[in-house]
Amino acid sequence: MVQIDMNSDEFQAELEKTWNFVEKVNKQFGFVQNPNEEVNEGVAMGLARNRLIYGKRYCPCFMVIGETKEEQKAADNRICPCKPALEKEIPEDGLCHCGIFCTPEYAEAEKKKNEIEEIVHQHSKGLTKEQAEQLLKEEQLDGDELEALIEARSLGMVDFILMDVREFMEFQMGHIVGTDVLVPTSQFYAKIEEHSDKKKHPVVVYCHTGSRSFQVQHAMKSLGFEHVSNLRPGIIGYTGEIQKG
Repeated sequence: MVQIDMNSDEFQAELEKTWNFVEKVNKQFGFVQNPNEEVNEGVAMGLARNRLIYGKRYCPCFMVIGETKEEQKAADNRICPCKPALEKEIPEDGLCHCGIFCTPEYAEAEKKKNEIEEIVHQHSKGLTKEQAEQLLKEEQLDGDELEALIEARSLGMVDFILMDVREFMEFQMGHIVGTDVLVPTSQFYAKIEEHSDKKKHPVVVYCHTGSRSFQVQHAMKSLGFEHVSNLRPGIIGYTGEIQKG
């Protein structure tokens, strides 16, 4: 395998060409770059490296199959911008597999998401109503995000049901302040019927580590609950207020 010196003039020249290539692709298809600059830099460097080694900008997120050019062509290796990205990934997901090419809509949504995460992870509450509403749409939440949402709910910015799906004994030992209802996993299907009128209402579920609540999240969706978020680390990863009893 050819060894590439990233500090060499040859590599830096190819990297500059790669950035020009990226800009050309964006202009041609109406794409924009990922808001995460580290993603863009990593992919661009991988494309430049593959161009020097193989003579083509093979996708750096996939192994290049084949020793010779003929074998590589026969293996149908992805060449940037690849067909799966243009025909499926970007139209459906908003970005390509590697993440460097995005739709403007995806990039804007990701930028807002990053702004929200920066706020909540600095333990600075103060979410705007728009930010709180956006955060509540996330499938998985961490402890800081839930704490910020609970405060936003107390200020009337958003409304949701906070559901503990552990067992009664666990609930008595300590639960998150602001919990609205206990639906033990062992009695899930019987107890969830009591809340069948809340299917259009946002729900956040939590357990000890996030595993049971993850299962409950998907079970609730199958029953018609429109949006259910899961506290990813569970109550053990929550640093907000806990109460016993």
